[in-house]
Amino acid sequence: MTEGLRAYRLIAGMWIRSTLAYRVSFVMTALGGLLVTGLDFVAILLMFSQVDALGGYSLPEIAFLYGLSAMSFGFADLAIGSAGRLGTRVRDGTLDTLLVRPAPVLAQVAADRFALRRVSRIVQGTAVFGYALAATDVVWSPQKALLVPVMLVSGGVIFASVFVAGAAFQFVAQDAAEVQAAFTYGGQTLLQYPPTVFGTELVRGVTFVFPLAFVNWVPASYVLGRPYPLGLPEWAAFTPPLVAAACGAAAGLAWRVGLRSYRSTGS
Repeated sequence: MTEGLRAYRLIAGMWIRSTLAYRVSFVMTALGGLLVTGLDFVAILLMFSQVDALGGYSLPEIAFLYGLSAMSFGFADLAIGSAGRLGTRVRDGTLDTLLVRPAPVLAQVAADRFALRRVSRIVQGTAVFGYALAATDVVWSPQKALLVPVMLVSGGVIFASVFVAGAAFQFVAQDAAEVQAAFTYGGQTLLQYPPTVFGTELVRGVTFVFPLAFVNWVPASYVLGRPYPLGLPEWAAFTPPLVAAACGAAAGLAWRVGLRSYRSTGS
């Protein structure tokens, strides 16, 4: 673990220094990313120009879901989003270069081409979440206040686990980057909206099969005083750390199995 963190820090630091060598380019790219990600929330604002509620949720409540989803995903994408390009390394054989280095492969893959510009998603999500906190009519308690940072950390771990599991899948299906994106970027977009606008089967799938619902839907229901998806018990709002730990363990196992199955390009 220590070696992995050290390797990650060194590689990511190298890419950050490379990025900041062209500061104007970085600022323009980051602002462009901020604008693009902001269009997601603009679409929601356009919807609310025609309706007062969406799935029974008000604009501040959806902003609450949106902010949690965007920040959790943003942290995971910034830290480990580069793993989504593993399929390219498998196809062209450059993964072999990482295997001979004295550092954990996952740390190298995660830090490779570290994109500091991805911080724009976190900034945009934080701004929307700040609006939600100011506008929502929530009676705050110590439990609710403590649950917010727990949601962010747990959500980030859940999304990071999806990134790692998707990377492991690319050992087998080398052209699976878009499949992975369906569960990462697609999952983040899904969680921007309340569960009440989706069919029961979809909500059941992202709760019990791919537990993305524990990023915000389930714990946010407790904070906002909303009915729980699928009628889950109230204590389910406090299980995101357990779900995140289970997802992390499953993703780690998938990664080890995938890495051991790798036989270099052309095999």
